[in-house]
Amino acid sequence: MSQSGVSVAPDCITKFNELKLNKKLKFIIYKLSDDYKEIVIEETSENGDWDFFREKLLSAQSKSKTGKIGKGPRYAIYDFDYELAAGEGSRSKITFIAWSPDDAGIQPKMVYASSKDALKRALNGIATEFQANDEEDIEYGSVLKKVSKGGA
Repeated sequence: MSQSGVSVAPDCITKFNELKLNKKLKFIIYKLSDDYKEIVIEETSENGDWDFFREKLLSAQSKSKTGKIGKGPRYAIYDFDYELAAGEGSRSKITFIAWSPDDAGIQPKMVYASSKDALKRALNGIATEFQANDEEDIEYGSVLKKVSKGGA
């Protein structure tokens, strides 16, 4: 249970463990249910194309309690693969992304911000995490720098 009273659906943990252990899924996108009471899975995919994933975040929508639809925050897990710069091989890091676009509604952003830790605590094995607020924050090069800590 989070500060906001939001709970994490059991399926969220099951799918995360599947991504972590089976290495078939490349990403999971989580959202708050329409009643803002539970974090649920919006989508999972085996498609490892970063631009495909990025577009999913950019087009996410949320409904406020008044019914207004606008850009929506999301949580995401991405199994990020990259090559080390010095030819030392490749790495894979399970990355938690808190996507909260600057132009999303105030209420969804507040509930997502206060519920994030509940999801993170439920998902054991996250290697790195970051907050993203605009398109540049989720450009491949920008994410690669954060995930690899400059080593790629």
